Amino acid sequence: MPNQQKYERILDALQELLENHKLQSISVSEIAETAGIGKGSIYYYFPSKDAILEALVERSYEKPLQTAKALAGRTEISPFIRMAMIFEACRNSSSEFIKSENNKNSGTQEKSFLHQKYINHIITELKPVLAEIIRQGIKAGQICFSDPDALAEIVLIVLTVKMDNTLVPSSKEDIENTISALVSLLEKGTDNPPGSLNFLIS
Repeated sequence: MPNQQKYERILDALQELLENHKLQSISVSEIAETAGIGKGSIYYYFPSKDAILEALVERSYEKPLQTAKALAGRTEISPFIRMAMIFEACRNSSSEFIKSENNKNSGTQEKSFLHQKYINHIITELKPVLAEIIRQGIKAGQICFSDPDALAEIVLIVLTVKMDNTLVPSSKEDIENTISALVSLLEKGTDNPPGSLNFLIS
């Protein structure tokens, strides 16, 4: 079995086990058995179970992150449209990832841990990409703001927590109100016309 196939089998095995078991109860031996490989092979690819989990989270968001990085260079497209496309891609991936982790055997503490991993990954990876798009918008006179990195982080923190809807469970109405308030603050703070950031709400 080629190395990449083994790597993917290990991730698939953990994802399969998470459907019916709590993360804490899953051992490296069980992951190896489910993957159909020797336990020693696991450590060739990953130093620990936590490392396997982190790789699984990364794989879950590989497509939207690739989309984001590709869009960063598409300066012929409005920065607002590019940001909307990125957020939509992340929203779709987030829904799929949360659905796969949302099983009856997972406790609140474990779900919080899994989603903390997701939030950390998505913010860390997307912040520089989003900041670059904002910088391009500033240069083109389409966005008015002095700190693109801070703006990117603020938007990502609020959106990821609300897209996740597990760390701070909210009704659909509460989520819409929070995002609407964020949009209003951002439009005023960046001197953008009302409605220019409505893509964050959709």
